[in-house]
Amino acid sequence: QVQLVESGGGLVQPGGSLRLSCAASGTIFSINAMDWYRQAPGKQRELVAQISSGGTTNYADAVKGRFTISRDNAKNTVYLQMNSLKPEDTAVYYCKAVVRVVILGGLTVFWGQGTQVTVSS
Repeated sequence: QVQLVESGGGLVQPGGSLRLSCAASGTIFSINAMDWYRQAPGKQRELVAQISSGGTTNYADAVKGRFTISRDNAKNTVYLQMNSLKPEDTAVYYCKAVVRVVILGGLTVFWGQGTQVTVSS
């Protein structure tokens, strides 16, 4: 069983910063793409940032220039550095990973349980 555990969320003032972490554990042969999504109250879940196994990144327009996604393959961990936070960034942030659990196996998508980010004075 593969688990993704997010951490680093919390309450921060506008203009502040947070760094989210998502660590994958369990039976893992390799991890392909790792993504961050977020879901605000009353809104659909939306893609925030993604990073491929080779390090290629892309970002939602709303966070470009403010957020940075990175990964540490040795730790099976993906990070989201969030700077210049705005109230509209308030949401539950979810980690998603595309995982190959065994050699020659197929790919399986796993989701974390989410971590709350609240941007408020």
